[in-house]
Amino acid sequence: MLGDDAELTTAVRAAQAGDETAFRTVYRAVHPRLLGYVRTLVGDHDAEDVASEAWLQIARDLERFDGDADRFRGWAARIARNRALDHIRMRGRRPVIGGDETELTGKPAESDTAGEAMEALATGSTLSLIARLPQDQAEAVVLRVVVGLDAKSAAETLGKRPGAVRTAAHRGLKRLAELLGGDPESGGGLDALPPQREPRDRAVTSASVTHTRARTQKDM
Repeated sequence: MLGDDAELTTAVRAAQAGDETAFRTVYRAVHPRLLGYVRTLVGDHDAEDVASEAWLQIARDLERFDGDADRFRGWAARIARNRALDHIRMRGRRPVIGGDETELTGKPAESDTAGEAMEALATGSTLSLIARLPQDQAEAVVLRVVVGLDAKSAAETLGKRPGAVRTAAHRGLKRLAELLGGDPESGGGLDALPPQREPRDRAVTSASVTHTRARTQKDM
């Protein structure tokens, strides 16, 4: 474990001990990518609110988390996904799933797709293109490439087998390559995540999350 992962692991452990500066470091490191994932589930309009709800739960439950940076990203993604699905149920809408998911369970991809994803998505794609994929493929690609989870962690987040996630990501990347080839105006590159909007009234900033975390600890 090197570089940014080691720093994030250190920050998570310090935040668990009540260090608010460390929690802000964790938030800044993880939030942009987590927000990108939430956008694939609920759309841009509601993403900030859902991500805010996820961070409130992350702050509340952080003391019970156990693991390093990789496990933290997976844990945070599961919380965000659950909040997003709750939001979808509350609004009476369901995510649009492309194809039959059972078709994927017995057909793992031949190789890991993370390297492919970075190469394909750095050639001019944006998160808006990912939103055009079937839901299972969009989630697999975003969890693997944007959030940075390995196949096992992504599978745990989605409640699927690693092979199914690899296959969904592989198919999503293939479709993205087709979209990129037919959409010359889709410039920008995924290595630069979409700019975040100014938080609305309900949106949570790192400062408000740490304030809530401190208040929650005091109340316990």
